[in-house]
Amino acid sequence: MERTYNRQFVFWSACLGMLLFGIGLIMLGSVLPDLRVKHSLDAMEAGALFSILPVGIILGSLLFGPVCDRYGYGTLLTVSALLMFAGFEGLAFTQTRWILTLSVFLFGLGGGAINGATNAVVADISTSGKGADLSILGVFFGIGALGMPLLLSLLRKSVDFETIVTGTGVLALAAAVLFAIVKFPAAKQAEGISMKQVGSLFSDVTLLLIAFFLFFQSSFEGLINNWTTTYLMETTAAPQQAALMGLSAYVAGMTAMRLLIGSVLRKMPERQLLYMSFAITFAALLLFSLSHTVLPAAAGLFLMGAGLAAGFPTMLGIVGNRYPDLSGTAFSFVLVIGLLGNMLVNYTMGVVAENAGINHLTTFTFAELAILVIMATVIFGRLKLNK
Repeated sequence: MERTYNRQFVFWSACLGMLLFGIGLIMLGSVLPDLRVKHSLDAMEAGALFSILPVGIILGSLLFGPVCDRYGYGTLLTVSALLMFAGFEGLAFTQTRWILTLSVFLFGLGGGAINGATNAVVADISTSGKGADLSILGVFFGIGALGMPLLLSLLRKSVDFETIVTGTGVLALAAAVLFAIVKFPAAKQAEGISMKQVGSLFSDVTLLLIAFFLFFQSSFEGLINNWTTTYLMETTAAPQQAALMGLSAYVAGMTAMRLLIGSVLRKMPERQLLYMSFAITFAALLLFSLSHTVLPAAAGLFLMGAGLAAGFPTMLGIVGNRYPDLSGTAFSFVLVIGLLGNMLVNYTMGVVAENAGINHLTTFTFAELAILVIMATVIFGRLKLNK
């Protein structure tokens, strides 16, 4: 069938969407101190806002796949960017608690859908090297996640946080206009998706293994994102600003490695790339766990970001190759399971940290790395048998 879209336009539009998701995912944590002052939020109310965000992201991740496969990408991406616009503007301007809560849900919902849809569309338009192209897409997530706190830090003294959040909303609105104009690949299941097709996902053992690989991959990344700052402050006596720099080093390492995967390492076989990544992650965990000062710990976090960078792009690339005619729904399936892992393991870490100490962060991460190595070995073994 003749291609009716411009691959470059679609790819760079997807990159803008992923940039927005990176901003949205980090937004609440970046502006929470200001929101607590503005709305007189106590710790429990602030925690409730954090619990609303993943609910929105999971719902967006669940919905995007069937919608994209049935109706195409353009409308869903446009509506999702408008939801993020509404959420950001509500965050900036509202004086009302329930609107604040709704705003967080809206940009979580829009962001979750954009994350899934941009990954799926890049997999669709990549005839070869899906993992490499998905890694380049992931670079823009890193730019968004690094850029928002950096921007707030640089402009804090001269510009209030509402102005910066408003400007981010305008970026989301501009993305919605772009998504409405760009011609995306046609819907793959325009006649509708049958329950038999959906059921085939649940009976595919290899797909289930990939989904649960992402369960542990996502929770590993979440552990580092959510608990590193506290860990560094308690185990290395680092001040909060230095601990936050350690977290930034982690995101920078992941972003740099994804850039390498999409360029220099583009031709490396998936299995070889993932096992190299596991080795880097193991070295990073050793350095991080043995560090007593913030600088070597930050170096370990940079390496850890680099080591974890290949997990999602590699596995999503395999899913895209496995389900070319149902990629959106298949991506929804594995991403939702991955996000559930993030929530469940991080909740468990919270219980353990409260009762046994934050030092068990390294126990969790070493255990997760061992599980990822075992699962990857089984997955690649099954893929080899099925060739």
